[in-house]
Amino acid sequence: MTLDPVCGLELRERKAEAATFYKGRAFYFCSQEHRDAFEANPEGYASRVSSGPLTVGVMGAASGDLPEAVRRKAFELGQAVAEMGMVLITGAAPGLPWESARGAQSNKGLSVGISPALSLDEHVNVYDSPADHFDVMIYTGSGLMGREIVNIRSSDMVIVIGGHSGTLGEFAIAYDEGKLIGVVDGSGGIADAIPNLVEAIDKETGAAILYHPEPAVLLRRMVQTFVYSHFQRPSVFARNGGDGSRRPAG
Repeated sequence: MTLDPVCGLELRERKAEAATFYKGRAFYFCSQEHRDAFEANPEGYASRVSSGPLTVGVMGAASGDLPEAVRRKAFELGQAVAEMGMVLITGAAPGLPWESARGAQSNKGLSVGISPALSLDEHVNVYDSPADHFDVMIYTGSGLMGREIVNIRSSDMVIVIGGHSGTLGEFAIAYDEGKLIGVVDGSGGIADAIPNLVEAIDKETGAAILYHPEPAVLLRRMVQTFVYSHFQRPSVFARNGGDGSRRPAG
């Protein structure tokens, strides 16, 4: 639940009539007119609502042949997340996820790592993964595959860059659960295979997929999509009638 910052009405985020983005946060409104009023004077209204920033999950290759140009795009992606005031989430892995975490920290952003390990010792010495450039590390003890679910469900939107089988699993979860997904075009691996994968999957889940080769442009377009439409379908699951059961939304 949240509050319309203009009138103070309590409402459920996905039931709001409109939303907007300001300094890393999403704000929700009971009418288009209230969104317009907020956008005309965001400083006057933003402090009326306490909410955390949006989270961006970056999923990509942790190993293998990672061209310098792709590493640079991962770094720029982390920078862009921080520039927009959002929180970066990765699987606390080396390679492209680590580059994005490094980029976020270089721009004074917050970087969260979701580790497959149950401790720092296991993270570093068993999974051979880095512990630097993460402001917060969450130890799931779930292993690589279990960690992927936490990655996706902790992210308001997901961006795929490069990637191998682990990234494929993360994309599959995100797509099946109706997430807003961005793809860094031309980054190789799973990212470049996604159009064909979607065609082969041939399943409507409510997921929205945006493509662009430039990380900052892609992220801005994703935020626009989130606040203008996708916030109303944050997950393929929805509560059914308050009885605690779950069913596909829509």
